[in-house]
Amino acid sequence: MTTWANMNLQDSASPIMEQLIYFHDHALMIILMILAVVSYMMILLFNNKFINRLLLEGQMIEVAWTIAPAIILIFIALPSLRLLYLMDEINNPSVTLKTIGHQWYWSYEYSDFLKVEFDSYMIPQNEMKSNDFRLLDVDNRAALPMNTFIRIIITAADVLHSWTVPSLGVKADATPGRLNQTSFLINRPGLFYGQCSEICGANHSFMPIVIESISINKFINWISNISE
Repeated sequence: MTTWANMNLQDSASPIMEQLIYFHDHALMIILMILAVVSYMMILLFNNKFINRLLLEGQMIEVAWTIAPAIILIFIALPSLRLLYLMDEINNPSVTLKTIGHQWYWSYEYSDFLKVEFDSYMIPQNEMKSNDFRLLDVDNRAALPMNTFIRIIITAADVLHSWTVPSLGVKADATPGRLNQTSFLINRPGLFYGQCSEICGANHSFMPIVIESISINKFINWISNISE
């Protein structure tokens, strides 16, 4: 990947991530406009020869530079609050996945089905295949159906972890003794990678997350085979 590609957000795989990307672009444009105006005014101040030794106050300019930032903050706050509400809303989930963080691997439990639970470890470097991603691929992927509302219940067994999948717009802390939840909808098939985003110990960088998005029929077949 090029350096420019590494500076961008990951490609969206959920409606929430699409909204996050739109909000990022919206805020970035406002910041660029502020930077352009401030730079223009600084250049004018450096280059002009006007002086006013008797200038004591400038009430109009003070009113302007107080009201203008307030209006700008409103344009940032309104879409931000809307997005926070959308991310916090749980929309009648069809599948619930319980995620438990351990030092240093993840466990998954499909709470809607009996006896469907497994651990997910990172594949060691000496066992990797040619098409595996180093430090990102796992031995057991969490399969989830696409175009279906999914609820994730997140906790930890030992220390603080953070279950994060950037392309789905999901990041939630895994706290011992506490259940956190979030939801999302995957709108395309594929493999989506994430990592623990909490510094949880020596092997913090060796507990990746892999979500495999498949069709509903394939998910039913997979869950039937794994539960036998």
